[in-house]
Amino acid sequence: MAEFPFEISPMFEGERVRKDGMFVELGGPKSMGLELVRAKDMDEIEDDKVTIVGPDLKEMEEGKTYPWAMIFHIGGELVEPDLESVVERRVHDFVNYCQGIMHLNQRYDVWMRMSKDTAAKMDSFEPFGKAVMMLFKTELPFIEKMQVTFYTDEAEVEKQMVEAKEIFKARDARTKDLHDEDVDVFYGCTLCQAFAPTNVCVVSPDRISLCGAINWFDGRAAAKVDPEGPQFAIEKGEVLDDNTGEYSGVNEIAKKLSSGEFDKIKLHSFFDSPHTSCGCFEVVGFYIPEVDGIGWVNREYQGMAPNGLGFSTMAGQTGGGKQIVGFLGIGVNYFYSPKFIQADGGWNRVVWLPAMLKEKIAETIPEDIKDKIATENDATDIESLKAFLQEKNHPVVANWAAAEEEEEEEEEEEEEETAVAAAPMMMPAAGFQMPAMASMPMMPAGKAGGIKITFKNAKISIDKMIVSEKKE
Repeated sequence: MAEFPFEISPMFEGERVRKDGMFVELGGPKSMGLELVRAKDMDEIEDDKVTIVGPDLKEMEEGKTYPWAMIFHIGGELVEPDLESVVERRVHDFVNYCQGIMHLNQRYDVWMRMSKDTAAKMDSFEPFGKAVMMLFKTELPFIEKMQVTFYTDEAEVEKQMVEAKEIFKARDARTKDLHDEDVDVFYGCTLCQAFAPTNVCVVSPDRISLCGAINWFDGRAAAKVDPEGPQFAIEKGEVLDDNTGEYSGVNEIAKKLSSGEFDKIKLHSFFDSPHTSCGCFEVVGFYIPEVDGIGWVNREYQGMAPNGLGFSTMAGQTGGGKQIVGFLGIGVNYFYSPKFIQADGGWNRVVWLPAMLKEKIAETIPEDIKDKIATENDATDIESLKAFLQEKNHPVVANWAAAEEEEEEEEEEEEEETAVAAAPMMMPAAGFQMPAMASMPMMPAGKAGGIKITFKNAKISIDKMIVSEKKE
């Protein structure tokens, strides 16, 4: 192996470069970050060549953020355009093998940091580029020649970004006419397990990977050329529930890859055994119980959703390979799926999107619902969202009256069965349980009121709760 100024090992995968240890940030939420792989004829590639367009590492200021684009050209007898996405997704792996260099996300959302220690060992990005290409050709021997261009000039990065998004769009369109029922095999991906150990990413014709970088065709190509790699075939097995997207083969692989953490995954369900979420997802969905609707926020959106949370906060709640009811990470292209959260109402359950995301996917939003979905320009909190949905007569509004009637009936029944007067009492922090209502001491006759506590679908952590008589 060639000598490099930093160590290279899979042991560094998952290493985080924190802000106080960072020399420079490349791309990320404060700038632009891109990675793209293109297949080229062998004679068009100068093997191992690294080109830098814009400020090189030694010309960068410590602590600053710079725009960043990595464009790799690959060639080989077995290299074909169908492999571009497959190779592209391995950028995440191989960059993270380099000590002191952190890589997150993919495509046009790339976020990288280089540590002060690593930056002190070199003046240029060239050794880094050569190291990554060495890893590619070692791990994926069908790549015979490779070169890379790093862009740090803002205008050039913008230009590359525009061109790349058209390429990504064309790739994603390939699965438009292929659906889950048309195939017997889905594909899995474990690339993100370094950051999310229990994540099980399942790619089907109707559900792109969470990162948005691997569709069904990409998974098939990857499994073919690299059978021992992170993308692999999943026998679909028996259809257990076509509406939720539950398959016996998917459940088996979910249990295996999550080490028993999950025993089922339903590909098109938001609430019932939803797909796990890694952290590389492009969009996070969040349930809004006050309106019985679902909002979605994309990584690029820097504002707050009506629930008062931003993308990063909800991503932290959702990611890590967890199966969180009420939150769901997805790839943008899943919005184009005819099975988009079909088990939970599909588009008729969507109540809020950032304006930039709504514009981006406008062509796939059904016309009869498009104007009824709010953005930050229409609603910034729950009350304004409620008002907007009522004004537009969104489909979820029809559910509100029925839900209120059902709740009132439940409350009346509960009041008849468990009406209890309040008396002073304290409940211990440890092993907290609500005491049986019949055991609670009654207030003397003549005292007004009582207490009623109703918990529905709640997970509650309480250090101390005191219920006492109100002093007149």
